[in-house]
Amino acid sequence: MNWKKAFQLGFVYVGSVVGAGFATGREIVEFFSKFGSLGILGIAIAGLCFIYFGKKMMLLALRVRAENYYELNQYIFGPFFAPLINIVMSVMLIGVTAVMLSGAGSIFEEQLESSKFFGVLLTIILGLIVLVVGTKGLVFVNMIIVPLLILCSLLLAILSIGFPEFVVKVREVERVNWQFLSSAFAYVGFNVTLVQAVLVPAAIEIDDERIVRAGGTIGGFILMLVLLSSHVTLVQLPDVERFQIPMAVMVKQLAPSLFFLFLFMVYGEIFSSIIGNIYGLERFIGKSIAVHPFWIGFFIFLITYFISRIDYSVLLGALYPLFGYLSLIFLLLLLLK
Repeated sequence: MNWKKAFQLGFVYVGSVVGAGFATGREIVEFFSKFGSLGILGIAIAGLCFIYFGKKMMLLALRVRAENYYELNQYIFGPFFAPLINIVMSVMLIGVTAVMLSGAGSIFEEQLESSKFFGVLLTIILGLIVLVVGTKGLVFVNMIIVPLLILCSLLLAILSIGFPEFVVKVREVERVNWQFLSSAFAYVGFNVTLVQAVLVPAAIEIDDERIVRAGGTIGGFILMLVLLSSHVTLVQLPDVERFQIPMAVMVKQLAPSLFFLFLFMVYGEIFSSIIGNIYGLERFIGKSIAVHPFWIGFFIFLITYFISRIDYSVLLGALYPLFGYLSLIFLLLLLLK
């Protein structure tokens, strides 16, 4: 059993799930923390689902020898529905990447008083370098970012224990809202469906069921740990839902000297999601077109850059609900396979 490869796969899993919404805390608040103590139960359910469905998806990819998300979806949805599913998924991957790219530029503009264009350009250049290096580059980035994510989230959770009403806030729940269950499944469905773009080719490259099982378990457990530690930190913030970047507020309160480390972590999480999405798209496109990965990546980045500069909120607003339903269907079919 190669535990090094298992941890690398687990870290790639985590790095592909986390992004701007996760790093800033906004995503965690919307899906879990707004439900109070029920959010902890939601996180536990989500964590177990990440472990189960992450492993199931990669093992299924090995079984049917699917080399990218297109081939796996052909098996799961069938030849009739798969083309439509893959079109929607490709558009979502590009759309989410465009949002992330814009977010990376915003960090430079709003927090570092630099040019947004410089931030976007730097991200594209670094992304192309990682893409040319291949899977090793993807692993290298996540081996840096994910341990930093774990360290920062645990440190903030430990420091938040110092709040006088820490236990009260963690146990607090205004009323029983069963929506926490659907919220947990929706969160898992959306992320697992998108992350297949990375995990399917990664599983095929490793081609070892034991490593895939261990990697899925490690990745799912880390996601549950980070979600839980971030949740107990965020619930200490009064009216947490009104903040756009609640985690930044907590960092300034608990460890202001670590604020720039926090910014680096946020950028790193955004970057890991960007390269994960681009990697998955490149593996899909590269299967059909004999072009060097650099040029495929360059073309995808060019598209996402221009999309990030226009108002495409209507398109995403229409696709997000549709993709949400497709994600739940994907989980159900994956469960039955």
